[in-house]
Amino acid sequence: MSGSVTAVSSNGVYSFSKPNRPSITLLTGLGVEGDVHAGVTVKHRSRVAQDPTQPNLRQVHLIQEELFAEVGAAGFRVAPGELGENITTRGLDLLALPVGTLLRIGAEAVVEVTGLRNPCLQIDHFRSGLLKQVVGRDDLGNLVRRAGIMSVVTRGGVVRPGDTVAAELPAGPHRPLDRV
Repeated sequence: MSGSVTAVSSNGVYSFSKPNRPSITLLTGLGVEGDVHAGVTVKHRSRVAQDPTQPNLRQVHLIQEELFAEVGAAGFRVAPGELGENITTRGLDLLALPVGTLLRIGAEAVVEVTGLRNPCLQIDHFRSGLLKQVVGRDDLGNLVRRAGIMSVVTRGGVVRPGDTVAAELPAGPHRPLDRV
């Protein structure tokens, strides 16, 4: 299972969207160099308010570019980085990966998948009605989150658009992704 990186994004200040960059550097155990969400402990404001000593399981946010086409068909224009992700991918079903999957990105970087992004109302502040496009229910009534996955950096390295992304599944039994 593999795909490619279509865009990389980071921001040193809190904002919903992140500007695209020519490259980002992943730092082992920390996240994206210079990004406001990098660190060993949580950096998302709501989680810091709950307990600032929690481990940061959301160091690197990845979204599959295919989501943009899906929400585009419903009338929502979204480009890479605009939903706050660090890495936009193509060709790999990120949402189907189990917890613990290793993603080898480019020549050096490796991230371990920790769970799903839990979309919040900020998405509707960005584009009114978009939240309903990225959070819904399946045929059985189960909640489905489609706003990307979160990960931690297990091996640092530079990531650029055009790099390959190869998924290495953990030993079974596999645990499905849940919000982190």
